[in-house]
Amino acid sequence: MHRNFRRFALLNFFFLFAASFSMAAQSPSLPQGTYAGTLQAGEADLHLLLHLSKNTDGSLRATLDSLEQGVFSIEATSVSFANYTLKLEVTSVGARFAGKVSPDHEIIDGEWWQGSASLPLKFHRETRLVARKPGDAVFPVEGLWQGAIETHGMRLRFQLHVFHDSEDHLIAALDSLDQGVSGLPANHVSLQDPVFHFEIPSVAGVYEGTLNAGKNEITGKWSQTSADNVPLNFKRSDQTLELRRPQTPQPPFPYHEEEVTFAGAGQGVTLSGTLTLPKGTGPFPAALMIAGSGPQDRDEAIAKHRPFLVIADALTRKSVAVLRYDKRGIGKSTGNPDAATTLDLAADARAALDYLKSRKEIDPSHIGLLGHSEGAIIAPYLAGHSTDVAWLVLLAPPATKGEDTLLNQSELIGRAGGLNDDQLDASLGFDQAAYTLVREEKDPVILSRKLLTLVKSSGLDSALPPAALETQLRMLTSPWFRFFLDYDPLPNLKAVKCPVLALYGQKDLQVSSKVNLPLARKAFEDGGDTQAEVKQLPELNHMFQHAYMGTPSEYAAIEETFSPEALRLLVDWIAARASGK
Repeated sequence: MHRNFRRFALLNFFFLFAASFSMAAQSPSLPQGTYAGTLQAGEADLHLLLHLSKNTDGSLRATLDSLEQGVFSIEATSVSFANYTLKLEVTSVGARFAGKVSPDHEIIDGEWWQGSASLPLKFHRETRLVARKPGDAVFPVEGLWQGAIETHGMRLRFQLHVFHDSEDHLIAALDSLDQGVSGLPANHVSLQDPVFHFEIPSVAGVYEGTLNAGKNEITGKWSQTSADNVPLNFKRSDQTLELRRPQTPQPPFPYHEEEVTFAGAGQGVTLSGTLTLPKGTGPFPAALMIAGSGPQDRDEAIAKHRPFLVIADALTRKSVAVLRYDKRGIGKSTGNPDAATTLDLAADARAALDYLKSRKEIDPSHIGLLGHSEGAIIAPYLAGHSTDVAWLVLLAPPATKGEDTLLNQSELIGRAGGLNDDQLDASLGFDQAAYTLVREEKDPVILSRKLLTLVKSSGLDSALPPAALETQLRMLTSPWFRFFLDYDPLPNLKAVKCPVLALYGQKDLQVSSKVNLPLARKAFEDGGDTQAEVKQLPELNHMFQHAYMGTPSEYAAIEETFSPEALRLLVDWIAARASGK
């Protein structure tokens, strides 16, 4: 299971989730007004405003503002005030505050808790409010700014928030849009007109730039541990920069494109997809595309990358028909994805194969399967259980049992993300304990409860936003995960007898070529498949993009959707098999 570990100092997730509240006041002497406080989290200072007011029924209401992120009116889920003690809870992020209110209601001195960590937090009554509107700005650099760094083949888009606090000091926060990180608090924010400077201690980043005469552009350099003086220019705008996806095919296409539906394998499952047909009468050779794990649509879309569309377009231009489809319960397909195991998804793929065979435009003796990741588990399963699969292209096929694949993935991603040995041991130990619970506890409700207890005892509840935690728990208790944990793909690889092209990316951290490639190659050899080719492609990640580190956090930042070299290799290989060469 892949998790993103973030230091508590960032407290990013607190400001991303707002909830509606019911409040109850316990004292007739209620503190009211606006209070300002600074949460000193590591090297970063987070400026908060606490607004206390009465509801119409006389109960106490509380909202919080995060000035760095420009996020306002985050309501508390519960509020109480008794014996001069104010208590707040924000249950959506597992956060709470308790503080002693001074008799004159000028100071609230207390403690902030989130997960297993706590920090002191003192609020002081504010006599004036911080400006929220650009027109109320104290400094000409205040507002919302957009910029991007282009390095190592990636384009990282940033959004910068600049405000002032109640003492007219500049404050700022940075969002890294393509890495999914919001509100990194800045320190040492200054404007010595025209030089603008800030530092992001959580990532050891420093920025310095020059504000232009029009006050709408900052030209400067970004320095960090791994890069110095990288050009980074900001323009004043509330519109984020667009993602660039130059490989995405654009119409008109030199082939026919048809929206299709067909029955899936389960009750109430109807699969929707796109069939692309070369111009002409046919019958044509065809490829069926099988996506990886998770809620994948027909294009296997991620961060506006559409790799299956890119591959389908290239193949159809080479006179190979292609069917790609939304997985059950995803996109336009119906059915319950939560109840489906890998074998259920394999049955859906079998239904898609049968549909292709029923089309008069398709040559049923020349249909092959192209699978990615879990799809590269399903494709050999179908080939090993039938005689009507002409060839296989396997992109990053796992060759180890599910548990080993997940543990290896966690270790590689964690190490690339900078975890030390102790942190890695703790991470893997947590994973193994969770997997043991999954095997032992069959009741999903009880299992979810036990897993949540495990998360809290490990302290990870402070590092995972509630939405992410809920997603992980739902995945761990699913039938798919129970099955995948102990599934061994090697027997099906050994059973394959048709031509195979298996490709691995050298920098794949999810299905490591170092671990899986030798096992897959030996499986084909042991099974006597002399037509199997197994190759490692340099510098490519799990999505077959040219990558710097290979981590999943890079996928969105990389502009390349699919390596042109890998695309050319698989298209030429399929075209040769389709033509009978």
